[in-house]
Amino acid sequence: MELLQSTLTALQLLWAGDADLWMAIYISVKVCLVALLLASPPAILLGFALAHYGFPCRRLLIVLVQTLLALPTVVIGLILYMLLSRQGPFGGLQLLFTQEAMIIGEAILAFPILAALTLAAVQGVDSRAAETARTLGAGRLRSAWTLLFEVRFAVIAAMVSGFGRVISEIGCAMMVGGNIAGVTRNITTAIALETSKGAFVQGIALGIVLIAIALVINFGLALLQGRGGMR
Repeated sequence: MELLQSTLTALQLLWAGDADLWMAIYISVKVCLVALLLASPPAILLGFALAHYGFPCRRLLIVLVQTLLALPTVVIGLILYMLLSRQGPFGGLQLLFTQEAMIIGEAILAFPILAALTLAAVQGVDSRAAETARTLGAGRLRSAWTLLFEVRFAVIAAMVSGFGRVISEIGCAMMVGGNIAGVTRNITTAIALETSKGAFVQGIALGIVLIAIALVINFGLALLQGRGGMR
């Protein structure tokens, strides 16, 4: 009964437009989208290259990408903190405890997911697709684009997975962002702060938002895939 009451109060808090809650939501979505936009092009290109071409150190790069998938977010946050702190090599940029630092950290987190899933998707494509494109006179660039178009839904799913990873992580955001109200406090760091103070209503409200974002994104992906299959 207490959980139900807290949930109803949380919904009322969101509906009332609590400024602190919505600012945390705005910062979280903004940082995640920018990080994803920065990470997607190089990660997708790397995944495609690892799947489609043979070159020295290819196997080593694949192992490295797969290893980064399991790297704890707090470790990435610690490394970035050391690099961006005053004693670090990039301390002069004064990026620590800013949204820019959070974007860098979350782009690093999204990169291996995008690369690994693109790699798996391209490897699963029928090799005859590229051969057919070349037979019809397509150059290397056009042939590569044809393959990527074949796996477009898998690539979009990879981006959704990357977004899910970065918007739900807390370790890196806390370490390089500092959880500063109105500046770097996002959904997950706000949940950690509010629940540590015993303010479970605010935590539940932000948790509801996280679930709603996940549902909307995955519903949109399912709808897009369904339309693509019909075509």
